[in-house]
Amino acid sequence: MISISANLNIMIKAVEKASKSVIRDFGEVEKLQVKKKGPRDFVTKTDKNVEKILIDELSKTKKNYSFLSEEIGEINNKDKDNIWIIDPIDGTTNFLHGIPHFAISIALQCKDEILSGLIFDPIKDEMFYAEKDKGAFLNNQRLRVSKKNSLDECLFASNYEGVKFSDLNMRYTGCAALDLAYVASGRLDGFFHNSINLWDVAAGALIVKEAGGIVNDLNKFDIDNIDIKASSAAINDKMIVKLENF
Repeated sequence: MISISANLNIMIKAVEKASKSVIRDFGEVEKLQVKKKGPRDFVTKTDKNVEKILIDELSKTKKNYSFLSEEIGEINNKDKDNIWIIDPIDGTTNFLHGIPHFAISIALQCKDEILSGLIFDPIKDEMFYAEKDKGAFLNNQRLRVSKKNSLDECLFASNYEGVKFSDLNMRYTGCAALDLAYVASGRLDGFFHNSINLWDVAAGALIVKEAGGIVNDLNKFDIDNIDIKASSAAINDKMIVKLENF
């Protein structure tokens, strides 16, 4: 068992508790698919419920830390230097349509630097996490990015629907957090997206970096309208050239 910080341990416990609600509600969403009204309102409630569980759990031991979350926005507490960045369900559209590809994402930012990141896929029971300068892991197994160096052999993901690269092997998965986690684990070789939000990529960016990958413009992140490109180190230069006009 690897050694983890108290903050990461808090994140793991919060995600484990929230995931029970996600799994239960996902079963209900699958049933709602056949009904006329559909599951959209139900999923919105799930998002907010998961967010509340996460905020409540994280606040139990770190009462003064602030929050940035997709649904509720910013919560400025006494400690404004330490901020929990939360996406309760990244991949909500997948969740909405009964597609089992979504994740809970949490990052801890201190003075504009991401210190810890965690992405949990509750359906596959896969927990990706990293701490600054301590490496990246999937369920306690060390992660490394792909070593492939030819773009022809690589697989890329992007959630930017308007972009098509006929000469790249592309996937559009609908879950940016898992795309980044998959880059870190070598399942994907690269990921790029324009105008994305910080809660979508904060945890994943750290995980990629700690797995030996490169996240371009990592220090230029704002809350929204983030342009991100991430890949293994072996192909990063080639990918950047390919995406020069992206």
